[in-house]
Amino acid sequence: YGMNCLIQFEDFANINAFRLLKKYQNQYCTFNDDIQDVSKDVRLGTLQRPFEDRSWRVLLVVGTASVAVAGILAALRITKNKLSDQTVLFQGAGEAALGIAHLIVMAMEKEGLPKEEAIKKIWLVDSKGLIVKGRAALTQEKEEFAHEHEEMKNLEAIVQDIKPTALIGVAAVGGAFTEQILKDMAAFNERPIIFALSNPTSKAECTAEQCYQFTKGRAIFASGSPFDPVTLPSGQTLYPGQGNNSYVFPGVALGVVACGLRHITDKVFLTTAEVIAQQVSDKHLEEGRLYPPLDTIRDVSLKIAEKIVKDAYQERTATVYPEPQNKEAFVYSQMYSTDYDQILPDCYSWPEEAQKIQTKLD
Repeated sequence: YGMNCLIQFEDFANINAFRLLKKYQNQYCTFNDDIQDVSKDVRLGTLQRPFEDRSWRVLLVVGTASVAVAGILAALRITKNKLSDQTVLFQGAGEAALGIAHLIVMAMEKEGLPKEEAIKKIWLVDSKGLIVKGRAALTQEKEEFAHEHEEMKNLEAIVQDIKPTALIGVAAVGGAFTEQILKDMAAFNERPIIFALSNPTSKAECTAEQCYQFTKGRAIFASGSPFDPVTLPSGQTLYPGQGNNSYVFPGVALGVVACGLRHITDKVFLTTAEVIAQQVSDKHLEEGRLYPPLDTIRDVSLKIAEKIVKDAYQERTATVYPEPQNKEAFVYSQMYSTDYDQILPDCYSWPEEAQKIQTKLD
């Protein structure tokens, strides 16, 4: 099909998906949403596969990462802090956690924080405990986030020691965020950021109700599974935000195809996260929502695609010329429309006079 076709890998076996994506990713315009979109099932974090070289990083920094970072950026509009001021602790250190961690580092770098300093603000916990320097059998990707610290295994003790401003669960360990952990997060922070991103619901680190209850409604919460609204004792109703990859890929694919972008870089997904966060209104934030309503997905996708197109022409990576002056109209003209014209012919009633039997006397 050539370079003008965006290829999405779907439902390959892991052993083939990794091999084929690594082989073709830098030759064609392609992504694999079963590897790259780890939001489909964060239990992929249990997959144990060493990373042969640094090029694997590009597999991680998308999908869930983009949605999660969008939620964090929206949350920071509530806390009034910079991302580079945060200390982030992950419950989980698989593909999902590493993908989010790398995109957070990129976003911190964009704020002006050196990469080495940004990495120091990220802590990960896997099935063997806190990832620290000197711990045996660490993969290359985990080693990058290993810090000088004593080994610890108990998550409650780790939270009390690290005192994170943001706690993100992506290990599919149901109930991992205990009452004590949630209370500690509220004790350390005026507005703790707590994301329970594992799915299905039975694997969620905590429910929205538990999170709001044990933090006295002060937590800024998002989840990977859907949760019902929660009404606080004060009478305020909060609507938990659900991070869903449908916020990401429609707009990304539209923008990439529209301007003829040859390769999909990590920057595209950081840009996507920023755009999604910008679509969350102040009213949504007051209601506890960190993502725009899903019924506005076409508008969100249009904004994402428009920004991708603008950046592509500015960076001279677009291949569709001449460059359109009105980028929004250009992208909109390529969006699929579900509205159809009437395909049946117009029908008219015959006049009553014309239906009468005519006789010679008439």
